[in-house]
Amino acid sequence: MKIKSVKAFPINIAPRPTTKPRVQEDPDGGYFASPMDRYASDRPGRTWSDNWDRVACVVTADDGTWGLGVSIAAGPVTSIINDHFSELIVGLNPMATEKLWDMMRRASAAHGTAGIASYAISAVDNAIWDLKGKLLNRPVYELLGGPVKEQIFCYASNTMLKYKTSDYMDWFMDLGFKAVKVFLRHGPEEGLAGLNKNVEIIANVREQIGPDVELAVDSWLSLNIEYAVRVCEALKPYNIKWLEDYMLPEDMDSYAKLRSRVPGQTLATGEHWYTIHPFADAAGRGLVDILQPDIQWVGGMTASIRICHIAEAHGLTVIGHAGMNYPYGQHLAYAMPVIPWGERSEGVSPPGVPLEEMVSLPGTPVIKNGYVKPSDAPGFGIEVSLDWLEERAV
Repeated sequence: MKIKSVKAFPINIAPRPTTKPRVQEDPDGGYFASPMDRYASDRPGRTWSDNWDRVACVVTADDGTWGLGVSIAAGPVTSIINDHFSELIVGLNPMATEKLWDMMRRASAAHGTAGIASYAISAVDNAIWDLKGKLLNRPVYELLGGPVKEQIFCYASNTMLKYKTSDYMDWFMDLGFKAVKVFLRHGPEEGLAGLNKNVEIIANVREQIGPDVELAVDSWLSLNIEYAVRVCEALKPYNIKWLEDYMLPEDMDSYAKLRSRVPGQTLATGEHWYTIHPFADAAGRGLVDILQPDIQWVGGMTASIRICHIAEAHGLTVIGHAGMNYPYGQHLAYAMPVIPWGERSEGVSPPGVPLEEMVSLPGTPVIKNGYVKPSDAPGFGIEVSLDWLEERAV
């Protein structure tokens, strides 16, 4: 069996819920802290992120069987896949996932494997794993060694501010989640007043969810060492599970310095690290406790498996970024002993909107009472047709 074609294209797979939220929108929702906060006055409405769509990648074998991978940044990623990676791997064996991943990684070295190129590798690699499972008529998690747990414990990330945080927390509790994550709203630029507001948010959430629900805190690349130390000290009374994503991803020295300043604080990061090397560096130096690769960004299933093995060797855990949103991360978590939890993000769902209506890729199992189990259909179990993909192509 050979790979016949590799094709990438922009796509809009945003959910289309029909149920109306049970609460009103919050006009004063505000913003999360971000690395661009120091320039907030220059960007009204904080409009600084790109407008690229997601990208879909279809890898087809010569018998017509095809697999699907999805990533972000369609603008450049589509070109990398169609104009570069496709020329490398068309005509090769789709079962050779290690070889194909390594070829894409090495072929990207001249212009950088991290970031944009890693998104492209991820889309192709996951598509190949989906194809491989379909050709073998087995779910991907079986190709990884089989299940290691009955189901996956999931936590809910409050990654939207369209409604009040308290409304989201009520909804997450109603859905049966036993762990949640909230984001800091104020970075170092807002000084002590901002720090106090952050503490108030976390204190209110802890009071609302009670002492028996885990509470993690995300700072989305926005902190510096001094401010991160103050945040950790100020949040001690609220028993947070971890502090996440606190430095710019390439600033490994700051990760090391913060680790030495807050030895008792559980630290988690990695969604903006790419391929295996930053994870190996962080694990070897003891910089973080929980590695958080995104399977659709880091280099796909092949890279994610290697990161899990790195974590295992260093006594760490892996809780992938957004892993429960799509079947890719579900299959990984189901088969890897080192993954205890999975994250449901992308807003989870507006308060009152059933999770079934927030599925981006049909065939993705829905979290029930805080747990999920992957599909046992071949590949990743994604239930879409080529016509469905064409209808959503941008």
